[in-house]
Amino acid sequence: MEYWHFSETPYPNLPPEGSYDSVRVTMPNSVMDPEKAADLWERYIEDWKVADEAGINIMVNEHHGTATCMDAAAPVVAAAISQVTKNAKILILGNPVSNRKDPVRVAEEMALVDLLSRGRLEVGFVRGVPYELSATNASPVRMNERMWEAIDLIKASWENHDGPFNWEGEHFHHRQVNIWPRPYTQPHPPIWVTGMSPTSVPQIADNDYVLATFLTGYEGTKKVFDAYRTRWAETGKGEVPTDRLAYCAMTYVGRTDDEGMEGAEQLMWYLRSNKVPPQFILPPGYTPYFVRAATLQGGKSAFDLASMTMDQLLESGIMFAGSPSTVTAQIEQFYGRVGGFGHLILHGQAGFMDHDMTSRGIRNFVEHVKPQLDFLFPSSNPIIGATAAEDVNLYESVSLGGH
Repeated sequence: MEYWHFSETPYPNLPPEGSYDSVRVTMPNSVMDPEKAADLWERYIEDWKVADEAGINIMVNEHHGTATCMDAAAPVVAAAISQVTKNAKILILGNPVSNRKDPVRVAEEMALVDLLSRGRLEVGFVRGVPYELSATNASPVRMNERMWEAIDLIKASWENHDGPFNWEGEHFHHRQVNIWPRPYTQPHPPIWVTGMSPTSVPQIADNDYVLATFLTGYEGTKKVFDAYRTRWAETGKGEVPTDRLAYCAMTYVGRTDDEGMEGAEQLMWYLRSNKVPPQFILPPGYTPYFVRAATLQGGKSAFDLASMTMDQLLESGIMFAGSPSTVTAQIEQFYGRVGGFGHLILHGQAGFMDHDMTSRGIRNFVEHVKPQLDFLFPSSNPIIGATAAEDVNLYESVSLGGH
């Protein structure tokens, strides 16, 4: 199994909660002190250096118009990481290509970062969260179609080396596509795509891309992974390799259970601070009508995470926290119940968690949990067979992780 340290690089110094109605879209940037923000960026870079030195990989993402994530340009941050790390793979998860007007520019950016990192880049694509549509002046309608056409165009840009080609698609039109530079990794960097419900999975499986799901817990993750396995089998490809499936959980490892829970409480900032009014959550056309209807009728949505207790987060597999032995047991149980996976993304920093505490969590995981998991789940382990889930997972509507 491979492991990835993840932080959304937040700006946590927010005004009193009762003084604003949304942390996204409408939060004025006058709230941010540029000096404090610069200091935070320096320490986030130090966090990534610790992950690299400890021997795990790094994941970054991108958001817009929110204090929960100061990374508004993931390629810029990934390029910076490439110059201060030596061994870690660098995953961007992801590029919100449904909101980008020029996929060819994304192809160029990724090729450049891949060169700067000498082939350590892994490229993830996401549809984009609903509350950033207004900030990017994008339409919520047919976003999946735009995402998949953008991915196809980006991949073609990476793979074509014989001079300019034209692209006349339904959503994108480009003449003389001929990117310079081309990627260091040939034919292109590994591709990931997020999927938060079974309905979003088949096309990911058809392309053999890595499927990643975020904070979906036991039930949601099993449904998504089962959908991937079913589609993979339907196309005659046999068993799904473990490295095709990835899960992200909030994770903190302390020397003791009490220390681990102290870290977990600080991670809860990420859930509690995501205050977003309903007009930004479900814009018409963003979700299938039946998902939207169920949510409006009181069905479960990803935003229920903000009201869950710590015990509920631990019991559902959304949070892994405690001593090394406790966290190892939690992950082992999760792995078995969802049928296995090959990547664990460790959301190990949020809010006011400082560099020292973040570093301790990373090192405790690498030194005391990773060896046990490596023994239990070697990378060659095949995924356990499982049946497809039939129910629609309402996590299709939104992902609090922004994917």
